[in-house]
Amino acid sequence: MMLKRWNRILAGILAVQIVLCAVVFWPRSAATGGSEPVFPDRDTSQVSALSIADADGNSLVLRQVVGEWVLPGADDYPADASKITPFLEKVLGLDTGRLVTKTDASHKRLQVSPNDFVRRLDLEMGDGEEYVVFLGSSPSYGATHFRLDGQNETYLTGKITSWEAAARASSWIDTQYLSISQDDLVSMRLENASGEFTFTQSEEGTWSMAELAAGDTLAEDKVTSLIRRATSVMTSAPLGRTELTEYGMDAPSALVTMETADGVVTLRVGAKGADESSYVVISSGSPYYVEVSEYSVRDLVEKGYDDFLMVEPTPTPAS
Repeated sequence: MMLKRWNRILAGILAVQIVLCAVVFWPRSAATGGSEPVFPDRDTSQVSALSIADADGNSLVLRQVVGEWVLPGADDYPADASKITPFLEKVLGLDTGRLVTKTDASHKRLQVSPNDFVRRLDLEMGDGEEYVVFLGSSPSYGATHFRLDGQNETYLTGKITSWEAAARASSWIDTQYLSISQDDLVSMRLENASGEFTFTQSEEGTWSMAELAAGDTLAEDKVTSLIRRATSVMTSAPLGRTELTEYGMDAPSALVTMETADGVVTLRVGAKGADESSYVVISSGSPYYVEVSEYSVRDLVEKGYDDFLMVEPTPTPAS
């Protein structure tokens, strides 16, 4: 009985300590006792450019050109306003409700200093005004430290997280680079280091291969898998309109020619990217060169004649 009593006493003391810690260390509101907007009288229509940088040295710029969001670093590749506007609403909706510190002594620890941050956001307004917001550490789920450059005060917010401010282009664009319905395809020709292969779709939706030798059987599932790769291409990063030598388009790794009722679309797969995990591609339906994952176009580059054949099951040897 005595042991149980002591356990209850210790549990009570622990509960009191937890409450005291919460009271002492929970971020207070500003000295005025209220919450003020960080960007009063500002809305998303006034933002003309947004730059994002992360702690790993990655950065990008998004800019409005004639009312459309683009990536200037990729020859004004179209950006997706439906992703940018909600993010800007969160940034412009920041407030001073949860004050953490009024001095600069903790900026580095909270990762909101100019030389140590999780994200740096540069906002340029149409009237020429510029703001810099540092997004810092996250002390708990859904809570992020932030500071406006030029001010010592650091606040805590649940309105935005640093992972939402990605410094990579794929987070701010429509990543669907090429999309053709397989039902609309009449034929597809693939040229790569293994040879040339021509696939034709019948009115019933079945596929044949012109190069199929007598006695061989075409594996349609393998053909349709290849066609899926060619007709649906996702980009990981736009590069721009200018063809560079390192893109390898003079001797592409693969050339795909797709005929539909509406015309012909080509897809050129060039050289691998510097990181060896991507390829550079360009479609005749777009003026932009883009990077795609190596996995997504590997079949177009590597598949050969035998890869399209039905493989007979190996007979089970007699016991």
